[in-house]
Amino acid sequence: MSPPLKIHVDGVTKTYHARRTVQALLRIDLKIIEGQFVCLLGPSGCGKSTLLRMIGGLDHPSGGEIVINARSARAVPTATVFQSYNVFPWKTILGNVRFGLEMHGASRREADVTARKWLARMGLTDFADAYPPSLSGGMLQRVAIARALAVEPEILLMDEPFAALDAQHRRIMQEELLALWQEDRRTVVFVTHSLEEAVLLGDRIVVMSARPGRVLREFDVPFDRPRRAEIRTDPRFAALEGEIWDLLKSEVDRAPEGEAA
Repeated sequence: MSPPLKIHVDGVTKTYHARRTVQALLRIDLKIIEGQFVCLLGPSGCGKSTLLRMIGGLDHPSGGEIVINARSARAVPTATVFQSYNVFPWKTILGNVRFGLEMHGASRREADVTARKWLARMGLTDFADAYPPSLSGGMLQRVAIARALAVEPEILLMDEPFAALDAQHRRIMQEELLALWQEDRRTVVFVTHSLEEAVLLGDRIVVMSARPGRVLREFDVPFDRPRRAEIRTDPRFAALEGEIWDLLKSEVDRAPEGEAA
């Protein structure tokens, strides 16, 4: 029996009306089954982050619809990890991870136990009482991931979560995310500009056009799970990167520089 459909993006368009009209997305159709790790890849300004926000309920389509088939009655079955960490500088690291749990109605004691479990899982136990300004970027992204996973979301949304990290820490976080995902195989939608990152992490790669964003093509990643970072040396890895880039490079040339994703 195949896994159930988790996310259905059906004919979604998005148009912004401000000083000028901008069509961000044009007739996006996308089906994501439960437990899949799907990467959205495309040039700057193509609407990847806009689509992610709409899946998370932070924005709404101008046309079409997005259906989330949640197992529970929870009002928000998603949690989002952003590039900018979005941690509260006035709260301790423990307080930051506990925050989402308390917002979902957990008692202080329950939230504390769960938050400490996730701090331990992310290697942050010794920093529970520290404040965000004293932590590195990589550690702050671990805090953001711990906070998101602590609420046990059915769908984890990740908006270029490692883009601000240096190359070494980015590789470490990619490998940690691989290990985390393989523990529970949660549905993940992951926005990235990196072809290598998409091939390393994803089960499917959805390549989007320059604005207005459309789905150009989807690629199935041919590597089995559990997956290790050593697949980067597999000739099929480079071949798939090359095939995706051949499709994407003309779209990158067409994309306006300096625009949000």
